[in-house]
Formats: sequence, structure tokens, C-alpha cells
Amino acid sequence: MIRYKKDTNNIVTLTLDMSGRSVNVINHEIAEVFVPVIEHLKEEKAKGLLRGVILTSAKKTFLTGGDLEYLYQADDPEEIFGFAEKLKGILRELESPGIPVVAAINGAALGTGFEVALACHHRIVIDGPKVFLGFPEVQLGLMPGSGGLIRLMWLLGIEKAFPILTSGLRYSPHEAMQLGLVDEVAGTPREMMDLARAWLLQNKEGRRPWDREECSVPGGTARSPEIAQHIRRLAAQLASQGHNNYPALQAILNVLAEGSKVDFDTACRIESRYYTELLRSPACKNMIKAFWFDLNYIKQGGNRPRGFGKFRPQKVGIIGAGRMGSGIAFVCLSGGMEVVLKDVSKPIAERGRDYVRRQLNTMVTEGKKLPEEREEMLSRIQTTESSRDFENCDLVIEAVFENRLVKQKVTREAEAHLDEYSLVASNTVSIPITQLAEASVRPENYVGLHFFPPAEEVPLVEIVRGEKTSEETVARAFDFVRAIRKTPIVVKDDWGFYAARVQNTYILEGITMLQEGYPPTLVENLGRQAGMPRGALAFADNLGLNMVLKYENQAAEHYGSKYVQHPAVAVLTKMLEGLQRQGRQRRGGFYEYPPEGEPRLWPELGEHFPSSKQDFDKQELINRFLFAQVLEAVWCMQEQVIHSVAAANLGSIHGWGFPAFKGGVIQFIHDYGVDDFVRQCQVYQKAHGQRFRAPGGLKEIVERSG
Repeated sequence: MIRYKKDTNNIVTLTLDMSGRSVNVINHEIAEVFVPVIEHLKEEKAKGLLRGVILTSAKKTFLTGGDLEYLYQADDPEEIFGFAEKLKGILRELESPGIPVVAAINGAALGTGFEVALACHHRIVIDGPKVFLGFPEVQLGLMPGSGGLIRLMWLLGIEKAFPILTSGLRYSPHEAMQLGLVDEVAGTPREMMDLARAWLLQNKEGRRPWDREECSVPGGTARSPEIAQHIRRLAAQLASQGHNNYPALQAILNVLAEGSKVDFDTACRIESRYYTELLRSPACKNMIKAFWFDLNYIKQGGNRPRGFGKFRPQKVGIIGAGRMGSGIAFVCLSGGMEVVLKDVSKPIAERGRDYVRRQLNTMVTEGKKLPEEREEMLSRIQTTESSRDFENCDLVIEAVFENRLVKQKVTREAEAHLDEYSLVASNTVSIPITQLAEASVRPENYVGLHFFPPAEEVPLVEIVRGEKTSEETVARAFDFVRAIRKTPIVVKDDWGFYAARVQNTYILEGITMLQEGYPPTLVENLGRQAGMPRGALAFADNLGLNMVLKYENQAAEHYGSKYVQHPAVAVLTKMLEGLQRQGRQRRGGFYEYPPEGEPRLWPELGEHFPSSKQDFDKQELINRFLFAQVLEAVWCMQEQVIHSVAAANLGSIHGWGFPAFKGGVIQFIHDYGVDDFVRQCQVYQKAHGQRFRAPGGLKEIVERSG
């Protein structure tokens, strides 16, 4: 668990090596083992037989954080607080004045793992492409709970510490060095250990700033009028952006504000109190469920067809050098692949390379890429106007505009130069894959790969299985998506697939509220307060009102005589046919889009859809937005459009922005309480119609998410 070795200079090396695990994590087990080690070090120190300590790891990583299995189940406040305080006590003993301690960070140090490194007097990290440091736990609805928040505040000050603690970013060794998170960067493991020993031999005394009377928090505490004003601005910003739906962010700010006014040990107890409250919050549990358990289920191949060897794509062809095609090219290059980017002419294809170059230039400027890495990536992209250059490609993805005949034409042209093992994929958003595959000579090798704009940022890809798509093709598509570091969800070739189909219900509900007489500003604000990234009317404009209506028409065709027309259809018809307003692309929909400045709601909207509602139930309107999406997702699961709770949850969060603090569409029901949810659906069904009817298999589906 912890290997102890002392050299002739009385320098002790503690090597963390948890048995039965591929990585070291912080849990009760390692905390218990640390206690006697600390006691022995104290005895050695008292005898004068200890010059210094090096803390390192036998794994490929240093420490990767807390035990999320335990954290997800933990609910007893006394137990949570006690464990947080115990770990703090161990780290406090480690850094107590007298003997210097160096963290020799030989791999990733994240979350609680990085808190351990911060408890050391000096930090040396080895340079490497897979070495990252930071506090990503905020992405799980958590905050540092082992003193790391207070230590970072004392090292950097409130203003610099806050964005590091709340961004969830993982920093490379050189980025960490620039930010002051580490003291030195080593090129090799041997150099790292040599630097650690050299520092210990030069520094006989280890004393942290918070243990020195002459030191104070850099930049000042919350008692300072300037810092207090800065904290108020941050609080207002959090309320505006997140509508107080993400308690971890506010908890971090509160601990910084309160902890800066008191001594270090008292501040750590304040941190433990907020940590305990946060870990028990529904938002935290929901986010751990989605971004740990559900994500790992998918990463480990939970939805991948079994029995097929791993597909390792080396060369990818892309048809269409527009924003989507160029974005796909960028992620393929980032995944180490060669790219052939084709358009109708080479100059147009070159625009795609220019887009990639601009993205890489930004990364170089921000210190995320080295200039030589940029040049190496650009050397792997070939632009062309000829399909002959797709020879030797493992996969070709078409990302041309949404026209069936054009997509089928470029598919035939590409296949003429591919071997029988290569895959062809379409990035269509609304045309059935089965229909597009009719142009293919090998429909079993044809699949949908639906990226979401911007492709280089959105972490989700829908793999759409056509009627003739083979299981092996689905498995290979799954491997490709994982190779470009995206989250794959496998969906049925049905109207709207999964993400667009469910997203449309949010849009339609907002349009219906407009028709019912609710002011458009209220509709948009409540959508954002519900946790959506933008209002329903803004969503409609971005997608295009004709596409919103197309999806609903596809639903009508799909359900036939069982279809009940959505009340939003009348508004869409009026907007498109009567008012000739089609959305953002045509610079006029529910919003208007001036050449300069931000979009704003169309001033004439009130003339055509008068606001008549004086009173409203805020929570009911928010619930309508969320329930509409959740119910459609359950229908998708019942109809086998999507096949797992994990895929439904992550698909909703990453695909269209369902509130992360709710844990995804199916977790929403689990969190709400399945019986309460069904009863509320009955209330809304009676008041607003059949679209709020709960599917018969709802309870069985939710049980899978437990």
C-alpha cells in the first residue's frame, strides 16, 4: 500500500501502491495505512533521523482522487464530516513544521490526489502528454474537501484560486507551472527524483505560509473592501449564469470568503462543513451518477456489440469542408489519424485546412499546444477535390448539406475507391440512414455518425444503425468515436434519431407557451432557469423553424392514426407561411439578428401572439419544459430508439443541454420520485393534453437507473 525506503542522507521515499487497483485513490483504506506511517515519521523526526520525505507513486498516475463509489453512497453527515477531518489531519501532520516534504508527481494528480500534492512543501511534476493536474471534481458537483481549497487560496489568493477551483480544467505540467500549482517540471522519472533529493538537501526546514505569522493570503481577504466587492461580483455572476442550480460553485465561493477571515485550521473545518452538505445534495449525486457511473458504462463498451475485435482507424476521409466537416477533421487529427478532406474544389477544401489551422493557432497561443505539435497535425491533413484520394481510408464520413440526392451521390463516388472493409458514414441530422444506404453497394458497412455542432467541442456522437447496418459496423463505429475521445451512443434509425427528437419537445413546449399567452421573455428566462443552455425560442431559431416542423411532421407520419397534433404546429405554420420567418439562418425568426450586436426577440412578436397571462406558476412552467423532454426520452427507450439508461442520460446532457445537475432525463425521474412523477404527469395530462401521458413501461425503465 505504502512502501517506505530511507537512503543514506536520511531521506525517506514513500511510494503509494494500492493493491488490486490500477490507480491510487483516496479512500478509508489508504487513510488508515497513512496513520502509522505518519507516526513513524514523527518518531524519526524526534530522534533526528529524518532529513526529508519524498511522496511518489508506483502507478502510472500519482493520485487520481477520491473513491467515487463511496462518495456516491455516503449520506451520513457525521460520517462524511469525520472522514474529511481525518484526512485533513493526516495531511496536516505531513506538512507540519520541521521536516520538508516533496511531492514527486510522476503522473496525473487530480482532485483529492492533487490536494495531497498541495499538502507537500514542494511539488515537482514529470512532463508528459498524459500528465494533468487540477480539480475536475466540480464537474461532478463536488468541491475539494481535504484542505486543498484553503491551501490554494493561501498559495495564490482568492482571485486566482477561484477560476482554478471552479473551471474543472485539467492543467498540463507547464500550464500548472505557469499558474503556480507546481514548483518544477522534470523531463524523466530519474530527473524528478534527483530534483526532489537536491531540494531536500538544500531546505532543512519545511514551513507553510499559513504556519508563519508574517504571511497572509495573497491579494487580501474578504475583510478587504476590494476583495469583498470582487466576491459579490462573482456571486452575482454565478446566480446569473447558473441560476443557483450548481451548489458546488457557490460553496467554493463561500468557503473562500469565510475561510479567508479566519486561521488555517478553522478555515479547513469550514471547508469540511460545506463539503459535507454538498456531498449529500441531489445535484451532486445526480452528477456523479451521470459523469462517473453512466460515462464509465459507455466508455467500457456497455452499448458496443460484442464479439468483434477492436477497430483502430488510421486514415479518415471527410466529404465537405464546411464548419461541420472541418470540425470533424480537427477531432480526427487530434486523435492521431490522417485526414483526407474533400470538397467540390481544392480551394474550397483548403478552407477546411485553414479552419483547422486557426483552431491550432489559438491552442498554441493559449499554451495548450507546442508550435511543432501544430505543424505535425497539419502535416496529416490532405485536401482534395477527387474521391480517388479516399483510397486506403478506413472510414469516410460525408458532412455535406442536408439533401438526400447529394448525400447519395457523394457516397457512390467515395465507395468506388474504397475496399470491402471500409466504412461509409453520414452526418445527416434528419434523413433516414436506411434511405441513404440505398445508394451504397455495401449497405451493411453504412452507418450514421451524427456529430453535434461545433464538432470539436460537443463530446457526443450518435451512431445511427440502419436496417442493413451490420453489428460489426456498429462496433467499429463505436471504436472510432472512442478513438476521437467522444462519447458514443447507439440509436435506432427512427425519426429525429434520439437527441433531435427529444430536444424538439423542449422547443415545442416553449412555442406552445407563447401561443397560450405567456410573454416571450418569460418563456426564454424560465427555460434558462430550468437549466437549459438557452430559451426554447432561441433553440427553435438556431435549428430552423422548418426543421422543427419537419421533425413534428415525421412524428405524425410515424404514429399515423395515433398521432395527436402538437399545439405548437399552428404557431410554426403561421411563422413560416404567414410571416415568412424561418430562423437564424435567414436572419429572422422568433428573434431578429442585427448585423452588429446580440440577437433580440422580434419586437412584433407580441402583435401576432399577444401576451394575455397575468399570473403564472413558475414551477409548473419549468416542470412542463423538463417533463416534456423526460417523457419523450422514456418513449424513446420504450420504442428501443436508445438502449440504455446511461446513453439516455448522457445523450440528453451532451446532446442538447438537458440540465447536468439533474443527471440526465432518466435520472430526473429517479431523483423526482417515480410515483410522484407519474402522479404529476397525470395532472399535466389533464390540464395540457396527451403529450404528458406517461408511457406504460416507465417504472420498469427507471428501475434500471437505480
